Amino acid sequence: MRCTKAVIYRENIINNLMQVKSVLKPHTKICVAVKADGYGTSALETAKIASSLDIDYLAVATVDEAKTLRENGINLKILLLSLCSPEEFNDLFQYKITPLVFDLNFIEELEKSANKNSLKDFDVFLAVDTGMGRIGCLKDEASFLAQKIASSKVLKLSGMITHFAVSDSISKENIDYTNKQFLDFKYAIDSVKEKGIDPGLCTCSSSAAALAFPDFQLDMVRPGIIVYGYYPDEVSKQYLKSKKINVDFKPVMQFETQVVAIRHFKKGNSISYGRQWICEKDTDIAVLPVGYADGLLRRNSPGLEVTINGKLYPVCGRICMDQCMVDIGLNNKDVKRWDKAIIFGPKDKGSLLDADDIAKKTHTISYEVMTSVSSRVKRYII
Repeated sequence: MRCTKAVIYRENIINNLMQVKSVLKPHTKICVAVKADGYGTSALETAKIASSLDIDYLAVATVDEAKTLRENGINLKILLLSLCSPEEFNDLFQYKITPLVFDLNFIEELEKSANKNSLKDFDVFLAVDTGMGRIGCLKDEASFLAQKIASSKVLKLSGMITHFAVSDSISKENIDYTNKQFLDFKYAIDSVKEKGIDPGLCTCSSSAAALAFPDFQLDMVRPGIIVYGYYPDEVSKQYLKSKKINVDFKPVMQFETQVVAIRHFKKGNSISYGRQWICEKDTDIAVLPVGYADGLLRRNSPGLEVTINGKLYPVCGRICMDQCMVDIGLNNKDVKRWDKAIIFGPKDKGSLLDADDIAKKTHTISYEVMTSVSSRVKRYII
């Protein structure tokens, strides 16, 4: 068994989903985002737990992600958040995957394919672009497209969806922008209702808005990063507490390895590619079998630190594809060969750094830190 691995704490997934439930209005449904293999943790494990907790929907980014869930016995409704190609339409039908639609051409292509498969009332969600600038129709186009779907003999409008661009920001300007997006989405929903069409489940809130904008929960929320134990950017635990919203999300993943060798180097010796790190004095270097092919990105060296036996040690030299080196200092009795080295993880499990800490050190976000852990790093559910 390779010592570089990702430990996934099942109890923390359960805790986080229950925390989400605790802040929702009684009628509000939950669509758990399990895209990107559950943000790098385990989509299947999260889906199984979601099923056991009577969650309503799952959300994925690709048809293949949905197929994997179906082939492993997951029967919850699955929402496809990114557009698929016409070549994947048959998979949508076969695996009962609900796509987003937002333009006439795509709707007509999907309708034609559904007709060929003799389908009836195939569920679709109408996506509305209220300011994300990604996919979605304009708010003034929503009623026309809803009519097109409603008049179809094979498609059924099961919901409407939009996505906020800055709901994870607490600046006045960005709060105002999120409020405007919500009003534009409500306008689109109301325009559909005015045509006598049921818009289905209306959803606009992912993690940040579900917490910070309770009035925006509507029929369903789509929690993502909070399910995996991290707060969405500026919508921190402290900020929420100041708003009398008390939630406690716990990191789900621990990315760890072991010290496989300890080597002594003299002052002036160089470490790793490019000779970018030169020993300023005699020191000992721990070698870890984890590199950028595992998700410890090369651009993060130097500056990264790892936890070994309750202390932080700096990565020295460039991170290699499969290994990295750590300066543990001369004659360090606290670090021995085969000791555990934690890249990030829950702080109550022994790590001094979580994915948020890594993100701050490397100028990114916890989402990228977690999803960068590659598929060759085996996940162990405990």
